[in-house]
Amino acid sequence: MNVAIAHERLEPPPPGVNPTELHPQLSSAHVRFINVGKTYKGRQGPVNALKGIDLAIARGEIFGIIGRSGAGKSSLIRTINRLEQPSSGRVLIDQIDISDFDENKLVALRRQTGMIFQHFNLMSAKTVWQNVELPLKVAGVPKLQREQKVRELLELVGLQGKHTAYPAQLSGGQKQRVGIARALVHAPSILLCDEATSALDPETTQSILGLLREINQRLGLTIILITHEMAVIRDICHRVVVLEQGQIVEQGPVWQVFGDPQHAVSKTLLAPLQDSLPEALHGRITAQPVSAKSSVILRLRFTGNQAREPDLGALFSALGGQVRLLHGGVEHIQGHALGQLLLSVSSTALSADQLRQRAEHWAQHVEVVGYGV
Repeated sequence: MNVAIAHERLEPPPPGVNPTELHPQLSSAHVRFINVGKTYKGRQGPVNALKGIDLAIARGEIFGIIGRSGAGKSSLIRTINRLEQPSSGRVLIDQIDISDFDENKLVALRRQTGMIFQHFNLMSAKTVWQNVELPLKVAGVPKLQREQKVRELLELVGLQGKHTAYPAQLSGGQKQRVGIARALVHAPSILLCDEATSALDPETTQSILGLLREINQRLGLTIILITHEMAVIRDICHRVVVLEQGQIVEQGPVWQVFGDPQHAVSKTLLAPLQDSLPEALHGRITAQPVSAKSSVILRLRFTGNQAREPDLGALFSALGGQVRLLHGGVEHIQGHALGQLLLSVSSTALSADQLRQRAEHWAQHVEVVGYGV
């Protein structure tokens, strides 16, 4: 799967120059936004929900869109199936501009663009089977074909034993699996996920993410999801874009944005996932050493850009003395090591600055936090 789409903002080409000549990867983009804007009428004047969105999403990738409430996430994702018509700019699917589609073409587009929602949107008076079958009935698909398709999809999402159950008899995760099966009935090439795990508990969220990952790999779907849950982006997405006030403020591979966020909004959104100084340690750290036996407290950050894999044994040996891990950890995202460690180094002849310099051989960012009491 090729997800090597340019991460920088795409500048408009000079007059008469084809943009794909400057950015060849655009010719293979599955979904392309070109200077997309969306303005709503508000009580106190126009509201710009989207402004100048330039973005290319590769076929077969899982792409995340994050941002605070009101950042424009839902407006952006709904332009892909024309539930929202952009006020300016263009949206291309497989290099075809969908802005002028008539009703017949829109019906075909929406059948090729499945969508799952936060609150499932199931019909309470219909069984699991009937909820999944309904879009096929509306499309006039013959009964035998409907039955085969529904049976295959219920097996795919792990609900083959629940076909006669009603939504009220299902757990939240099972309801979302029904929603996923229903979104796949027309064999779409794009699956849109609008806060699809926000109403689920952490364990169920992981099972739904596992199912989406399997669907992406088995069916080759392009999955585009919006969420405010940073852990969801970390666990499933290949690339991510951060929106703020309708504009793109940061984008790139997930490991890169999570490991070293550049924009203040990205840093705020990611703060809950990043280890801060535990409250219990605040009273045990001073700005200056209180005695010759005071330990040096170092904070090491691994952003995924380091040339070598963190080797804690070698790191501790390089620091010398007695090294203790006070807090933190390192995880792997897309093959890159990210995280931070809070270390206490005592019984050493090295100064705090010398320890920092040695640690910089292993970590992307190192700072002396203070001294241990």
